[in-house]
Amino acid sequence: MKKIIFFILFIIMCFTIVAQNNSNFQSTNNTSAYMFSGSIAGSENLKIKTYIWGQIKKPGLYIVPDNTDLLALISLAGGPTEDAKLSKVKIVRPTAEGDRIIEVNMRKYMESGDEKLIPKLEPGDTIIVSGTIYYAFRRGVRFLADVSMVFGVYNLFTGN
Repeated sequence: MKKIIFFILFIIMCFTIVAQNNSNFQSTNNTSAYMFSGSIAGSENLKIKTYIWGQIKKPGLYIVPDNTDLLALISLAGGPTEDAKLSKVKIVRPTAEGDRIIEVNMRKYMESGDEKLIPKLEPGDTIIVSGTIYYAFRRGVRFLADVSMVFGVYNLFTGN
């Protein structure tokens, strides 16, 4: 009986550790990379679809004007979290030859203010803001704490 209870608790703990928030994903394969949203002062206003993932406060799909740069998109997404590694932000840019990875050092921009360091976004760009080493360490410690809790419950029920 104790082993059954332990097994059930172990399964629940595994689901708790692995559980992630699901988001509603809508495929954009059947639409154009550009969207027309009218004209302002005689010039056409086109919008592009971009994605931002990782250590951002509001990651997801963003439809932005076609002249938007990386800094504007990060700001629109609520900014980076405290665990963001800003020295190595990646842009995955789809091209006819395959995806191209562009690395941007946002920390260098923040130190220098040089706007040339901030690239303009293109349709379909995916921005990935990874976490720092400290973030990875915290996740590892959290996982070990969860595993030790499962073993503690097991020892409680088995009397070891």
